[in-house]
Amino acid sequence: MTVETTLSIIKPDAVAAGNIGAILQMISDAGLKIKAMKMVQMSQKEAEGFYAVHKERPFFGELVEFMTSGPAVVSILEGENAIARYRELMGATNPEQAEEGTIRKNFATNIQNNAVHGSDAPETAAVETAYFFSSIEQVN
Repeated sequence: MTVETTLSIIKPDAVAAGNIGAILQMISDAGLKIKAMKMVQMSQKEAEGFYAVHKERPFFGELVEFMTSGPAVVSILEGENAIARYRELMGATNPEQAEEGTIRKNFATNIQNNAVHGSDAPETAAVETAYFFSSIEQVN
């Protein structure tokens, strides 16, 4: 097993619903360690930059609008196979298809307002964590 880091975002819908603590508890219970964490309010430019990979997708504008609609909690998680483990814990993007006991099954309301984001690969995780955190903000 490989120790990895991954980015987690508790999205504005889950923050507004008061689910930060419950989601962080699920992350901790899954054995993932929080290496850095902060609350952010993304500007339109910041959200467009973070989601630039989706710029040509039809949902891009709605995604940016949603992610700038309120504060989000970003964190760096660490653990053995952290990327796959966190993605499993998050559940399917569409909460209707998510397994029982996953974050999205418990807290998401629809495919867009799906409570959380997680990196999908080590390369993505490196880019995404660097987008939100400087090296001094990451605990070793």
